Order: sequence, then C-alpha cells, then structure tokens
Amino acid sequence: MLKENINDLLSFLVVAQECSFTKAAAKLGVSQSALSHSIRGLEERLNLRLLNRTTRSVSLTEAGDRLRQTLSPRIDEIEDELHNLSEAHNGASGSIRITSPEYAAHNVLWPVLEKFLIQYPDINVEVNIENSFTDIVAERYDAGIRLGEQVAKDMVAARISPDLRMAVIGTPSYFANRDKPITPEDLHQHKGIKLRPAATGGIYAWEFEKEGRKINVRVDGQVTFNTTVQCINAALAGLGLAYVPENLVKEQIKQGHLIQVLEDWCPVFTGFHLYYPSRKQHTKAFALLLEALRYRNS
Repeated sequence: MLKENINDLLSFLVVAQECSFTKAAAKLGVSQSALSHSIRGLEERLNLRLLNRTTRSVSLTEAGDRLRQTLSPRIDEIEDELHNLSEAHNGASGSIRITSPEYAAHNVLWPVLEKFLIQYPDINVEVNIENSFTDIVAERYDAGIRLGEQVAKDMVAARISPDLRMAVIGTPSYFANRDKPITPEDLHQHKGIKLRPAATGGIYAWEFEKEGRKINVRVDGQVTFNTTVQCINAALAGLGLAYVPENLVKEQIKQGHLIQVLEDWCPVFTGFHLYYPSRKQHTKAFALLLEALRYRNS
C-alpha cells in the first residue's frame, strides 16, 4: 500500500503547505486536474476526507491535519539522511535557514559567516532578521538565535556569544546643563529614548539591579524606535539617554562621544544561543556552522 500511496502523500503535503491546488500544482510541476485526481485517489484508498475544498479555499480536515503532523517530520528526516549521504560522498553543501534578532545578526552571526561562507562555497545560508519570537519548527527554520533566557526548554541550545551587559548613555552636550543620574529613579528627571520591540509591542522598561534589588523604569522622551541602532543614533544626536548593549557603544564612550552612567546598576544578561529542535537530525553543513559559531571563553 505504501508504494501505491507515496507519491500521493508527497503531493498531499505540498497542498497542505500551500493551502492551494493552484500553488501546489505549480510547485510540483503538474496540472491542477492531475493533482486533484491524485488527492482524490488517496482519500478514496484511505476512506478519509483529508481536505475541505471550496471554490475559493482549501483547508485541512481533522484527519488531514493529523496526517500532515505525522508525515511532515518523517519526510524531513528522510530528506536529511539523503542529504547526509550525499555530503559524505561529495563534501559539505546545502542550505541553512536561520532567524535572528538584529543585534545578534550583525554583531554575533555575521562576523562568523563572513569567513565561513568563503571557506565553504557550496553552503548557502539564509538569515531572516526578526526581533519578534518565531516558531522555528512551524516556519521551517533550521535554527534560531536568542538570548539564553529566551530559549524554550524543549530546544537544544549552544552558546555563541559572551554575556551581554547593558549601558545607559548620553552625550557630553546632553549632560552640560543636567546632573547625571545616580539611581534609576533619577531617570524620571531625564529625557529617555524609548524602544518598542516588535516581540512585545509595548515600550521596553529599562531593567536595573544592584545588591539584590531589581527595578524597572519606563522613561519618557520625544522619540520611540524599534531598533537599537536608531536609539544609539538618537543618543549621539543629543536627544536624550539610551539603554543599549554596552558592546555597541564602547568605542564612542572611549572616544568621549558618549558618557556612560548608572554603571553599577546595569545588569548582565545571558549571552546569545543558537537553538534548534532536539529531534531534528542536522546536516554536515549545519554541524560545521554550529561549530564555527560556538562561543569559546578564551
């Protein structure tokens, strides 16, 4: 029965993924009528309705959704194993899809990729910058990058960066006629450059900690951005104080373009990790990239 059904099952998965006979037929390189006949034959042999069809849409029945969930990971495993066999014979090659927040993509991932891609010209890497949380399994990513504390418990995670420390910064001109804040509460007397992360949709509260005391402060100011780089640019323009990763502004602080305050209150966050599903058997290409990214505290 498997031999009779295998092609139709693969066709069903594409229809389930695209939710459209038109798109699925184009992807498979067959006619819509041939694809419809294939799915209808599968349903008849299983004596189950797998798809709800209307003139405008296609959706999965309960049985169809169960079949998709059962079948999809197994097909992925077969594809991975076939790719591994090919790699063992021909060397490292293939494609890797990663989702990453902006800061990690520019400051952690890219410095490694820049050399890695030259070393392995047959490996292709797709990086999607998304500051919001993404279901890497549902979106068919090979891996994601997040701070260690943000990685779900059912994922395998490998550290790829040192811990991250935050900094409150402003320009000398901004402080020319203002007292520097001594405690987080003093920030209410200052202009703050606000950050609205896409992951939450709300204004980010600056986090502080000292001697076991934790306090969050919601600053007020003229401008709000959704990326850290914009916040730094606004701080450099003298529009107020910004709360950003210390590593991004070390040089500006050293050169005197920015002044760091509340250093004894700024917390350290667990560094970035590359995470991926524990059940997924990864390719040689992925293993090589993971090893290249792995953080080594030297």
